[in-house]
Amino acid sequence: MSWNDLVSLTCLALGGFFFLAGTVGLLRLPDVFTRLHALTKADNLGLGLIVLSALFQIEDWLVWLKLVFIWALVLFASATVAHLIARRALRQMEKERIPVVENRAKPGVAEKHFADSRL
Repeated sequence: MSWNDLVSLTCLALGGFFFLAGTVGLLRLPDVFTRLHALTKADNLGLGLIVLSALFQIEDWLVWLKLVFIWALVLFASATVAHLIARRALRQMEKERIPVVENRAKPGVAEKHFADSRL
């Protein structure tokens, strides 16, 4: 097994791990905003690592360039779609008067932390 194969296999395994982490985030996180964050970040990194693993196996520069272009297109498209979904969810929450952020801190904790940070 050559170094190219070893690096390719490592990047492929890491890419699969990040795809799995994004899927777990989609299923486990509480609201649409955190789910979008988990999916876009983990899936973009996972796809980048999988494309990188393929680049170590490809000898033709034209195919290499096509893969990099497809990855850049997916990066742009996923960011755009995530923004559109988040904006639609925010408008829907405002329409139904659902609070966007819940205050989960104990009463007085945020005020104490703010007062300490000003010192």
